[in-house]
Amino acid sequence: MPVQSETRCRSTSSFLIYLIGFLVLIAGLAYGAFMLGLSLIWIGVYSVILIGLGIITGVGTTRQKDDPPSSK
Repeated sequence: MPVQSETRCRSTSSFLIYLIGFLVLIAGLAYGAFMLGLSLIWIGVYSVILIGLGIITGVGTTRQKDDPPSSK
């Protein structure tokens, strides 16, 4: 069991690093859109869409493959 726990911890930290990086990217894009004069409502809409996309891609990237069931 300790190996599985260690793998899960590593996967969780990889996902958090990925998500933090994606949030920094979104913040930069939102700031750029604000500086260009885009409406705050549209900045919020696009930010929510990008956060959802980031979660989906982060889970897909950092997800560990399931072990095949062992036959006894």
